[in-house]
Amino acid sequence: MSQTPDSVVRTYIQQHRAAFLDDLAEWLRIPSVSAQPDHAPDVRRSADWLAAKLKETGFPTAEVWQTPGAPAVFAEWPCEDPQAPTVLVYGHHDVQPAAREDGWDSEPFEPVVRDNRLYARGAADDKGQVFFHTLGVRAHLAATGRSTPAVHLKLIVEGEEESGSPHFRALVEQHAQRLAADAVIVSDTGMWSEDTPTVCTGMRGLAECEIRLHGPDQDIHSGSFGGAVPNPATAAARLVAALHDEHARVAIPGFYDGVVELTDRERELLAELPFDEQQWLRTAKSYATEGEAGYTTLERIWARPTAEVNGIGGGYQGPGSKTIVPSSALVKLSFRLVAGQDPGQVEKAVRAWAEQQVPPGIRVDITFSGATRPCLTPLDHPALRSVTRAMGRAFGKPVRFTREGGSGPAADLQDVLGAPVLFLGISVPSDGWHAPNEKVELDLLLKGVETAAYLWGDLAENWRHAP
Repeated sequence: MSQTPDSVVRTYIQQHRAAFLDDLAEWLRIPSVSAQPDHAPDVRRSADWLAAKLKETGFPTAEVWQTPGAPAVFAEWPCEDPQAPTVLVYGHHDVQPAAREDGWDSEPFEPVVRDNRLYARGAADDKGQVFFHTLGVRAHLAATGRSTPAVHLKLIVEGEEESGSPHFRALVEQHAQRLAADAVIVSDTGMWSEDTPTVCTGMRGLAECEIRLHGPDQDIHSGSFGGAVPNPATAAARLVAALHDEHARVAIPGFYDGVVELTDRERELLAELPFDEQQWLRTAKSYATEGEAGYTTLERIWARPTAEVNGIGGGYQGPGSKTIVPSSALVKLSFRLVAGQDPGQVEKAVRAWAEQQVPPGIRVDITFSGATRPCLTPLDHPALRSVTRAMGRAFGKPVRFTREGGSGPAADLQDVLGAPVLFLGISVPSDGWHAPNEKVELDLLLKGVETAAYLWGDLAENWRHAP
């Protein structure tokens, strides 16, 4: 009895499982911590290691791309069919700092397997999720009898994601022609849980600002001048108080312009997730939910724009009292943005609003930084249907949909390349990204391999028939 394509994939993965995990462990031993200058040689060594391993996998092109910071890795494996779609996979090879004294049960850069889990810094975020594509493409070739992937396959693996990707957009702009793709697959995300496979369909964007309010040229006596001159600290408090209305909506005129609202179907799909709000609150170390009226907690953190006060201060902060009218005050704000919002337009709206909130005699200086565009994949997008089918084949379960409340460099790829962004990740919340004892579930890691093995053929078969 001949094997089915799925059984060929699974057999191939099992036959190569040990070598795959040995290679991943070797990569994890490289402490590629981009945030620590002392590890710059290790980040370079990590890039060199990956480029060599991608060539060994079969990619005819694998290059280390220099940036003003840490290097990225680019690889390409063209399909023999020139009409095949082009897919770009994104991930990162740098990791967060880690030390045994932080609370690790083992050395963070000495991978160990316990209870079918691989523990090491980067096991889930993001080396494990990048690396499953190497075995995935080989399993795809084994099952189809092909000598090249069914799509034009490209990878871009940056080395500064954990440091805020300061040079990534410039790198994408510089190499936009070589990175051009019909779709981008981001493997730097996760699933809802081990029992609930999910595909993320969007990430929020981000805009950040610092507002400095200036009054007197120096701190002045509150008895001699208080009540007769404007107080920057009072103006800062009023500014913050005016940020939301009584329904917890952002009260900045024009802030919601262009927002893509959740459809009824999207709300139904989010409601299907087994969400335990009390457990979520315990994880958040908080005691009650709050937010924009008319939306659930998941809708608020995934699909609605927000404005948060990250810090506020001004005047005397020491022990005891100091009776002054302070010369200045400070407010730090961040705005999470959703599809349809433009960070530049939000900046204009915030500047105009802030100017209107302060009284005469208070000078306002606003500095914006850290702008990231939101990205959203429509539920009916053909590439998303391919990702969902591939994951469903691998897991043998219905695949549900999530979004993520955070922001990342994926939006730069969408913005510069003009390609839709899809998310394929197998990490679960218990994997402990950025925390001690980071791990990846080995069964899920191999499901990621299997999903990738099915994905390229599905995309090639269905892309051309997409409406």
